[in-house]
Formats: sequence, structure tokens, C-alpha cells
Amino acid sequence: MFNHLLSLLIWLPIAGAVPVLLAGSARPNVARWLALLFMVLTFVVSLFLLPQYDATQGGMQLVESHLWIASLNVHYGLAVDGISVALILLTTIVGILVVVGAWEVIQDKPHQYMAAMLALEGLMIGVFCATDALLFYVFFEAMLIPMFILIGIWGGPRRVYATLKFFIYTFLGSIFMLIALLYLYHKAGTFDLRTLAALPLSFTEQAWIFFAFLLAFAIKVPMVPVHTWLPDAHVEAPTGGSVVLAAVMLKVGTYGMLRFILPIVPDAGAHFTWLVVLLSLVAIVYIGYVALVQEDMKKLVAYSSVAHMGFVTLGIFIAFMLARQLGNVDAARLGMQGAMVQMISHGFVSGAMFTCIGVLYDRLHTRLIKDYGGVINVMPWFGFFYVLFAMANCGLPGTSGFVGEFMVILASFSANPWIALFAAFTLIIGAAYTLWLVKRVLWGDIHNPHVAEMKDINGRETFVLLAFAALTVALGVWPQPLIHLMDSSVTQLVQQLAIHKI
Repeated sequence: MFNHLLSLLIWLPIAGAVPVLLAGSARPNVARWLALLFMVLTFVVSLFLLPQYDATQGGMQLVESHLWIASLNVHYGLAVDGISVALILLTTIVGILVVVGAWEVIQDKPHQYMAAMLALEGLMIGVFCATDALLFYVFFEAMLIPMFILIGIWGGPRRVYATLKFFIYTFLGSIFMLIALLYLYHKAGTFDLRTLAALPLSFTEQAWIFFAFLLAFAIKVPMVPVHTWLPDAHVEAPTGGSVVLAAVMLKVGTYGMLRFILPIVPDAGAHFTWLVVLLSLVAIVYIGYVALVQEDMKKLVAYSSVAHMGFVTLGIFIAFMLARQLGNVDAARLGMQGAMVQMISHGFVSGAMFTCIGVLYDRLHTRLIKDYGGVINVMPWFGFFYVLFAMANCGLPGTSGFVGEFMVILASFSANPWIALFAAFTLIIGAAYTLWLVKRVLWGDIHNPHVAEMKDINGRETFVLLAFAALTVALGVWPQPLIHLMDSSVTQLVQQLAIHKI
């Protein structure tokens, strides 16, 4: 089994979608239990990555390679490093929580909903394992299909508009990525990422390829100014769709930057670092102000996601500045580590925030902040979790939200104190929009009679929120196991930054 562990992780949930679909709408509980079974099995299999992966060595391990398309020299190539392992574990954990969270909520065609979730999980794991660029591209594009279905069928009133906007944006960026991959294939005769990383390229070639990759991955993150699809997709998506989109799918963009931009076009990446750092700071500061004026809870948290993912892109590209221009490898490693920790932390915190909004929406069927107020009077346990996740969203020490952001700010200070100042500003603006949201939703007197009738969280919702809370606090209090898992891989990535191709 261990020889094909990665293939099992990818295809187990995808294969599981078939019996879930066959259960049909006549047996919804059978479909739910089957979906949960396959999600749990996938999670159990993912746990075997921890003893099988040697975190002290780093590099790509658990390699699988089989000739896929002989005429094009395309391989079915899979492998993982510490960053991939962390993201796969995040994916399998979120998968279980999403299925449990949707147990009673999704009443219309639950078998199709659960099947789409299973397929989506397998495809996302495929992205984090692929070592052949064409295979990566296939998984990267195929992910759009189940998410398109989830938003388009179980979404809100404007779901068709949101789905089309989401698909057009992401597909447009992918076209530029495909053109860049075809050019690289023309030069190298293979799609193998290791070979492409060693391919000599002139600066002009690197610049064109850099912007093609940047556009594809920036839309996925999303970065300013190609972020406008995300709030619409989040607002219209069902709760489970929003959780998966925020917790895992956005990470595909930053993961792609690590696998393609850093090793393949290092000189262009170093030259245009200022652009990505600037866009990251705009996301951190400006989008925070945009979040401040939102009246829809989901839209506020969606904009918050853009701001927090700005820390990830800042950490990745500040490492370019530190390693190349200033020769400070230790600070570059710290920034990259912070970006990786922030990716995982954001998965837990944003997933939890969207789950909390889903709990409220299931009771009152509105996401408008003005319709709430005084919720803690009737839902004290929910209020406890909501405040905890809000504090994590602010970056409170002791929660996972603090660790990654602090590491990135510290590294940024070594590069330029002004960058650190603007990055740290998000702690203030983040606290402003998050705490103001909590104040208007939880505190005060009850003015809406429907709020007075709301029931506190049930056992199923408590399980989901408790799992998110445990992960958020555990990572905030003891981040060392995660940092150790990714440390050797991060060190190797930082070493790649020093490589010149021209």
C-alpha cells in the first residue's frame, strides 16, 4: 500500500463518489454515511504520510512515476514534501468536517452534494502531489468542475452569476498557465517539474513565463486586483462550499507559486518581487478597509480571506528580497515558514468562520449583520466559539492566526521596516472589522423577535466547531510539529532562491 499511498489518497475519495451517487435521492442517509465513511478512510490513509515521510531529509518523497502519454513523454508523477503533507492533512480534516456540517442542512439531492465533495477532495489532493506539470494542470482545472456544481446547484439566489464569474476568472488565468507550460515543453521536451527547474532560460523568457504563472495563481489565491470573483462565490456558495473554497482551494494558488515560479523562473521572480510585495500589502491594508464596510457577514469574511492570504504571498516573495538582494538566508527562511504556517492556519480559521456564519444562516436564513444582535443571549455556546474564532482572525497570541503573521512581519522587518509596518497594520484593521462584526451580531439586546427563538448549537455543530477550535488553539500554542514537518522543505526552497539561470 505504501508504494502507492499517494495514488490511494487521490483516487479513494473519487472512487467513493460513485457508490454515493448510486445511493440516489431515495436513500439520502445511505449517501451521507457512505460519504462520511470515505472521508474518514481518506483521512486515516493520510495519517500514514506522517511516519512514511522523513521530515529531517526534506525533498520529494514517496515518489510514484508511470508513463502516461508516451508520445508526449508525459508521466503520471506523484511525490510529496513537508508542505504537501501538511496541505493534504488539512484537506482530509476539512473534508470530514464539511460532510458532518452538511448532514442535516443539505436536503436537496444530498447524494450529489456528497459525491461532488468527495471528487473535489481527491482532485485537490492530486494538485498537492503532482510532479508532472501537465498532470498538475489536469487536477488544477478539474477542481473547477465539482466546485462549479456545488455553487451552481446548492448556492444562493445569484448562484449562476457567481458560478460563471468564478469559472471564467479561474479558467482565463489557467489558459496563460497552459501557454507557459507548452512553451517550456517545447524547450525541454518534458513536463517533469524537476527538469523544468533545471532548464536554462533567458530573462525575457523568464519574465513572460513569470507573468503567465503569476496571473494563473494570483486569481486562485486571490490577489488584488483579480480578487473580485471570491466575495460573490463565497456569498452564493453553500456553507460547505465556502469552507472548502477558503480552507483549501485558495491554498492551491500559493502552492503553485512554490512549485512553478520559485524553481522555474527564479531570476524573474527576484526582479519582480517588488510588484508582488506591493500587491500583497494592498491586499492586507486596502481590503481590510473594504471588509470594514460590508453588511453581509459572508462577504466580510471573504474579504478578510483576501487580506490574510496577502500575508502568504508577502512571506513567499519577501524571501526573494531577503535571500537574493540582502543575503539574509535565515530571515528568508523565517518568512517562508511564516507563509506556510499562515496557509494552514487560515484553513482552520476561515473554515471555522464560514461554519459559524452557516450555523446562523440555517436558523435565520439571512446573512445581513443588521438582522442579528444579542445572539449570545440565546446561543451562549455558539457565542463562545464565535468569539474564539474572531480572536484567531484578529491574530490574537495563543491562536493559530498569530503565529504565521508574526513570523512574516518579523521577516519583513529584516527586509524593510516600512513593509513590516504596513503588514502589521492588518492586525489593527483586522481587529476593527472582526470585533465590530462580533459586537453587532453577538452583543447587545435582542431586537429581532426571530433571534429570540434561535436554538443553541446541537451535537453535530458542536463537533465541527470543537474540532476547528482544537486545531486553531493547538497550532497557536504549539506550532513546532507543523514547523518541523515543513522545515527541511522550506530550507530547500530558500536555497533554490539563490540559483541564477542567467
